Amino acid sequence: MSTSDHPSNGESVPGIAQLPATKLVFHSGAHQQTYEHKTRIAHICPIEQLPEVDRSLFKVPSEANATLYAIVVESTIFHPQGGGQPSDVGKMAIDGAITFNVLTARTSATKPSIVMHFGHFTSDETSIEDVTGRTVDQFVDAEKRTLFSRLHTAGHVLGAATRTLLESRVENFDELKASHFPDSAACEFQGSIDGKYKPEIQTAVDESVAKDAEVRIGWWTKEDFRKRNLQRLLIPDEDWKAIAIAVDEIGEEMQGGADDEQTRIRVVDIVGAEVYPCGGTHVPTTKQCGKVTVKKISRSKGNSRMGRPSEL
Repeated sequence: MSTSDHPSNGESVPGIAQLPATKLVFHSGAHQQTYEHKTRIAHICPIEQLPEVDRSLFKVPSEANATLYAIVVESTIFHPQGGGQPSDVGKMAIDGAITFNVLTARTSATKPSIVMHFGHFTSDETSIEDVTGRTVDQFVDAEKRTLFSRLHTAGHVLGAATRTLLESRVENFDELKASHFPDSAACEFQGSIDGKYKPEIQTAVDESVAKDAEVRIGWWTKEDFRKRNLQRLLIPDEDWKAIAIAVDEIGEEMQGGADDEQTRIRVVDIVGAEVYPCGGTHVPTTKQCGKVTVKKISRSKGNSRMGRPSEL
């Protein structure tokens, strides 16, 4: 495969456009703490061949001294960066002899159903022809995955506790977004939350963690939201069409087509507390978040932000 004449901005790399969607193994509730997976390489190319919008997803390390590639596999255990959660990192091995270091995983900007694994081989002598179509063993860095899962679940715990306490007390209250990166973990809310509420929120968070509530992964139709009176969590129809898939309630693929009322999106249910549409990884129970400390509450333009590290 030539490494020259990469496609122009916005065009898909030859071959990727025809690939089926990457199966996201980590989406299964049974695989939240699975760190090894066997799959097959579906496509590989040097990052220089990617469209500019896809190349821009990967910030090349300043110390990089090896040829960098993007690998697409049939199914992946690597959570790509997104939804406020960092990318998993790790490696892929072929026959125990060829190793590919995965520096980051990202969803393709030109074909969002594809996950690209950016990184390099440990040997510069490895060629595309050596690995294309080969079976690989994926290994996710378990320590980092666990940390990211704890931080993500802790974000939902804080969001749920804050909603329960302040939804009727803070004007125009709503949950906005969250970051689950170790150095910038925080939740943002609509509405001006006074610092006087911080002790109450901390107490509610501590109680939620101590309850050791189950964190359950599920797949819901629109009707599932309606019958639970959670219409506020329904995403716009355009977004639903983009991400909803034909699966059953545990995420197993269903044969045949399905309309918008039959397709489902993934949810994370903190049993007894709150439900969130979410594609991230999580710990099995709230106690496994560890100590979640509510930091200073800052306010800007009618919104509020709470830092919330999860301590080891």
